[in-house]
Amino acid sequence: MPSRVIADFGAEYLVDVDGIPRRATPRGCDPAVGDWVVLEDGRIVEVQARRTVISRRAAGEVDREQVLAANVDVVFVIAAATDVNPRRLERYLTIAWQSGAAPVVVLTKADLVEAVQTSFAAAPVIVTSSVTGQGVAAIEEALRPSKTGVFLGPSGVGKSTLINRLAGEDLMATREVHAGSGEGRHMTSHRQLIKLPGGGMIIDTPGLREAQLWQGEDALAGVFEDIETLAAQCRFNDCTHLTEPGCAVKAALADGSLDRGRFESYRKLQRELRSIAARSADRPGSPRPWRGGSERRKWKQIAVSNRARERYLRR
Repeated sequence: MPSRVIADFGAEYLVDVDGIPRRATPRGCDPAVGDWVVLEDGRIVEVQARRTVISRRAAGEVDREQVLAANVDVVFVIAAATDVNPRRLERYLTIAWQSGAAPVVVLTKADLVEAVQTSFAAAPVIVTSSVTGQGVAAIEEALRPSKTGVFLGPSGVGKSTLINRLAGEDLMATREVHAGSGEGRHMTSHRQLIKLPGGGMIIDTPGLREAQLWQGEDALAGVFEDIETLAAQCRFNDCTHLTEPGCAVKAALADGSLDRGRFESYRKLQRELRSIAARSADRPGSPRPWRGGSERRKWKQIAVSNRARERYLRR
């Protein structure tokens, strides 16, 4: 029977075998936390097909995919309520939408601010505090009865502290907030899957110093649905939103109904993803980058399905 990878320590992995964690090393494959794998004599010899994949472009100059987690149902994009950066959230949400899992924004440290900004497009928002317990029940509900979630975000936003609150014990090491900056300090050094007492599982990941994107431009339709809707109203199907007449995007920018910073973020991420796709297509034997109407329809169906599921759960 396939076993699940529950921790990644680099050269060695921890695999759950009938409820017992066992050490294993890979042979001829590249597993990630959340993968279902086949073991032989303490070695991981095969990775089963993945339902969803959280990927980014690996740090460094070489274009290479780094899989952060696999077979995840919910991607919790974590940000501190004390330092909400919409542009950074849009980048992380793009990674979340690329995975095929349902994205949710989680704002931590709500006890440190008077008012919390929650008007984000593309995903529901859960406001939390590891001190008061605010929002913890909402995260638990999103993972019931047996879903797998992943915490994704930069260092110091309180991912490990929140996991400890969900687990009801100090499973993940944490550090005190820096006295000078008021920011949390990086602590997690590996990826690990944790079973929660209320049902479901969560994967903690180290903070990403470089949240670089991987292939999948059509994921932008999920993050920037408002801009995609406006673009569909432009006079020309291939409108670049620069000089063409009858451009609905330019009109929205002019009357202030579309934030210029949000539009510039959309264009920046679009250029980045197209550059990655072009470089990938130039490499011999590389798969064709995702494109075309069928892929766009797939992401829209995922969005519709996620919204329908949320409405059903609220009932």
